[in-house]
Amino acid sequence: MSLEKKYPKEVKQILAKYPPEHKRSAVMPLLYLAQREEGYINKTAMQDIAQILDITETEVASIVGFYTLYHDKKEGKYRMQVCTDLPCALRGAEEFMNSLCGNLGIKVGETTEDGLITLEGVMCLAACDKAPMFQIQGADGIEYHENMTVDRTMELISVLKRSGREVK
Repeated sequence: MSLEKKYPKEVKQILAKYPPEHKRSAVMPLLYLAQREEGYINKTAMQDIAQILDITETEVASIVGFYTLYHDKKEGKYRMQVCTDLPCALRGAEEFMNSLCGNLGIKVGETTEDGLITLEGVMCLAACDKAPMFQIQGADGIEYHENMTVDRTMELISVLKRSGREVK
């Protein structure tokens, strides 16, 4: 089912925010809408968005590929994205990530056996002085966790497993 048929009201509201000659600016909110239910954007949704905005599928796919908030394949229920850029690395992000991988039994980019967590390294989450830090993306949005330890992170993951919801 096309994005316009599945979410007619939302698509109309998004497009209404932009002048017709600049409707391509609606690409990011439409991508977010397409990703909302399944946690990723499939090829059909990218085609729909390209058609709605009169741009190419390649242009849509390049935005999905560039931004860490968009995903083109289904992975874990939650995406845990650890900032690994240089300032965060100087505050222990690399050791944090390695320990987290060991505790979860996965490598960076993999998903836990239970399908709950996909662990990713990303660049700059704008909290260099609060590393190690990460963001968790799920159906309920994005949460930031700063000054984290592996123990506190594993406790958070335990809560996610028990509740099935994100923790504030």
